Amino acid sequence: MPFKINISEKHGKTYHLDLESENLVGKQINEKVNGMEISPELSGYELEIAGASDKAGFPMVGDFETVGLKGMLLTYGKGMKKRSKREGKKKRSNPKPKGLRLRKKVRGKIISPEIMQINLKVLKEGEKKLSEIFPEQNKKKEEAKTEAVAA
Repeated sequence: MPFKINISEKHGKTYHLDLESENLVGKQINEKVNGMEISPELSGYELEIAGASDKAGFPMVGDFETVGLKGMLLTYGKGMKKRSKREGKKKRSNPKPKGLRLRKKVRGKIISPEIMQINLKVLKEGEKKLSEIFPEQNKKKEEAKTEAVAA
């Protein structure tokens, strides 16, 4: 099962990578990973696993040590952005009511083969910059800017 890897640097730019190997299976959220484990081009990089989500879109939460799904009582933040069902479609006076908690399905903090997307953040840069490693992703942004100016 291929993983979709999102690598974000300190300046807010995110680079995407498709990974076929199973090197990250068994790792946990907030664990440091050597860049060589992901790709030989990322030698010298030190990355941290910031989060992940599975095939159905359930996010990984670092609160419990398991691989599977679990129903947790969540407040606003990771995994919960919706309002309660009782509010319906009426106009909200407060978009995030204080004390509201809903039971949501989340995944444990250990990466398994069911995971589809893994988010990594750069802790230490290598010899080459990410913009040099992924030049095709830089061009897309520049082309979009030129198209926006031309229109």
